[in-house]
Amino acid sequence: MKKYRTILRTLVFALLLAFVFKTYLFASYIVDGESMEPTLYDGNLLMVNKLIYDWRDIGHSDVIIFHANPKEDYVKRVIGTPGDTIKFEDDQLYVNGEPVKEPYLESLRPDDGQPFTEDFSLEEVTDEKVVPEGHLFVMGDNRRDSLDSRSFGFVSKEQIVGKVDMRYYPFSQVAVQFK
Repeated sequence: MKKYRTILRTLVFALLLAFVFKTYLFASYIVDGESMEPTLYDGNLLMVNKLIYDWRDIGHSDVIIFHANPKEDYVKRVIGTPGDTIKFEDDQLYVNGEPVKEPYLESLRPDDGQPFTEDFSLEEVTDEKVVPEGHLFVMGDNRRDSLDSRSFGFVSKEQIVGKVDMRYYPFSQVAVQFK
């Protein structure tokens, strides 16, 4: 009988620990769509750190999950943080007037002579000159096929679920550090 109590106690502790981890520390998400290719693909399983932004600021090029609406969560890359100016010109990203390298896009750039990212300024797509306090400007890596801040505007920091820390499925594509 003592053996069963030990097993039951261990099982209850493991379930409680799993509940705490899932509810407060980490979340698992499934990528739905092609907007983050080639970084993430439809069906990839992601581990999301829900606490990291309690300890540090959201950074440029972080891959985040956020509540797009009450039924959907999106995964996108942070392009602009509060106070930033953003401009795309001749397929080059400029943040605060400085060119930004985007090596994660190299394998997706087409050979068709068309720009991968159409020219725009932050003001043209949002009517704001800078990213407002408490908000982010986000884009998918698949710039030609991404519903992102160019369409729906800024993402409030309150919408953020967390930072993508790891792709854990499929096993052949396990990757850590999406920066």
